[in-house]
Amino acid sequence: MHIRRSTAVAAVCLVLGTALAACGDDGDRLEPTVRAEPSAGRWKPWVLGSTSEVTVPTPLAKGSDQAESDLDAVEAMVDDRTAEVRTIVDKWGGPLPTKPWTEVSFDFVSKSAKNPPLSSRNYALVHVAMYDAVLTAYHWKHAYNVEAPDVETLVPPGADPSYPSEHAAIAGAASRVLAHLYPAQSALRLDEMADEAANSRVQSGTNTPSDVAAGLELGRAVADKVIAYAKADGAGKPWDGRRPPGIGGGPTYWEPPPGSPSPPVDPPAGTWKPWVMTSGNQFRPEPPPAYGSADFRAAAQEIVDIKKYLTQQQKDIAKFWEGAEGTPLPAGIALGVAMKDIEEAASTGDPASRWTVPRSARAMALVNIAMADGGISVWDAKYTFWNPRPENAIRDLGLDSNWSPHLPTPRFPAYPSGSAGYAGGTEAVMTYLFPDKAAEFKRRAEEQAESRLYAGIHWRYDATSLEGGRKVAGLVIDRARADGADAAP
Repeated sequence: MHIRRSTAVAAVCLVLGTALAACGDDGDRLEPTVRAEPSAGRWKPWVLGSTSEVTVPTPLAKGSDQAESDLDAVEAMVDDRTAEVRTIVDKWGGPLPTKPWTEVSFDFVSKSAKNPPLSSRNYALVHVAMYDAVLTAYHWKHAYNVEAPDVETLVPPGADPSYPSEHAAIAGAASRVLAHLYPAQSALRLDEMADEAANSRVQSGTNTPSDVAAGLELGRAVADKVIAYAKADGAGKPWDGRRPPGIGGGPTYWEPPPGSPSPPVDPPAGTWKPWVMTSGNQFRPEPPPAYGSADFRAAAQEIVDIKKYLTQQQKDIAKFWEGAEGTPLPAGIALGVAMKDIEEAASTGDPASRWTVPRSARAMALVNIAMADGGISVWDAKYTFWNPRPENAIRDLGLDSNWSPHLPTPRFPAYPSGSAGYAGGTEAVMTYLFPDKAAEFKRRAEEQAESRLYAGIHWRYDATSLEGGRKVAGLVIDRARADGADAAP
């Protein structure tokens, strides 16, 4: 696929041509804070067949009138930067350039009906699009080797060639995928955000208009490939309303929380196409204790006792990891915590050790893919066993006819825990990325799984998905070890 330059450069120049009031000296051209990553264009992408599958126009010939005009547009900005421009540059030019788009994803999930596996699927699609776009941008950067503008900059430029802009590619990819996944949100507003993100690189002095125009269109072309993948993964398939053979109603099997007529959330999600698993049932756990058995009654009594003696610290833990409707949901909570470590790796250390844009984008993609497949795996098991929730079972067993959990009961079967599955997957991937922090990641994962007991919405045995998530992540890690990034310096 070849991207035409068309009117993209003109649109960028029009935005940059707006008169700006001077706001003081900008200082010298800053030095790169990360090393170059010339091999990133050879790393293995997730959806694209290769990093050369999407192409960009040949860059403007050095010394040509067009190239000089391109540079003039950047130089004109150096003495005319407002405080507002500085704010925009800082927003999109941080050490983790995928972060603003992750936060947009959080917002869109929070505004949607609660559907945990759909949220983790969508997070993965957005981050895969950004990652594949970055790798593609790096392929062409080192194919064309265009130097960045030699002007005073507001943020450090990259150490790699400037054409096409990876920041613009991220913006084009994320905005288009988000517009597809969340059609109720304004596609026009997302395009405007992408333009702002791309234009900020010219305003900062790190890229020319042609750099960002090519990056934007590259990102959008990659997004189209990811959207085609998404359309074929099985998500959105309606439930036929029938339970599997042998699965009846309550009290033996799941029913909605007392007083709620709500149907179960997305039973077909376990059949969606996974990224690394062979199928949703690859890591299906053993059946849970049967309703009314001694093990089941003991689990129910444990939940009653936990609530009776809940500490404030346990309540706080339950609330932190809850992921209720109106929030980024459990996968988003886990991702937000992991993102802090990834952002730190991209913002601390000297240029030789600080993470580059391809590495941080890769890390975010790996975490999200592990959680996406973890969500599919958990949902396969939930709607194989239809295990009842504590709120229903504790009442039906006669332990307490008026019992209610500390936090509201979700509208899908208990076994196994989705939150624990996300926790296990995140733990394993983050341990692969940061082996020195393995103990901290294990503690977090166990806390996230345990939080469901404090909330009163899961049985202890539901945390079997903690190990299931780790198994899913093992497949992600196996692929990561062969994607070319570990062999790079």
